[in-house]
Amino acid sequence: MWKDFKKFAFKGNVLDMAVGVIIGGAFGKIVSSLVNDIIMPFFGFITAGMDFNKMKYILSPAEIVAGEIVKPEAAILYGSFIQNIIDFLIIAFSIFIAIKVINRKKDKQKKEEIPAAPAPTETELLAEIRDLLKDKK
Repeated sequence: MWKDFKKFAFKGNVLDMAVGVIIGGAFGKIVSSLVNDIIMPFFGFITAGMDFNKMKYILSPAEIVAGEIVKPEAAILYGSFIQNIIDFLIIAFSIFIAIKVINRKKDKQKKEEIPAAPAPTETELLAEIRDLLKDKK
């Protein structure tokens, strides 16, 4: 069982996937910062200072007695949901662009790797024509 696990765990695909997950986590932090620190303030400016994270529908308000919360507020945090949708769309678009760039570079490398067939010389072309004419007879 241990040998099977080692075969599985140290296959190239599993290691590549692990690296992808780690990089994806770091990439997620960058995108979250982009959304929270750059894009959402812009949306806040457009929507007259509205903060999406504070948008909620209160089902029952909190009960406070003598400065202590007896019953916490029950609310639907739809602003947070909107924030997460925007995060997802930006991450998906960023990954889409990154994959497009990578695929273009791979295609360009493949085109460069395939050597062009040398153009036939005049003598070779004439020999081909001669052979074709012989076959027709």
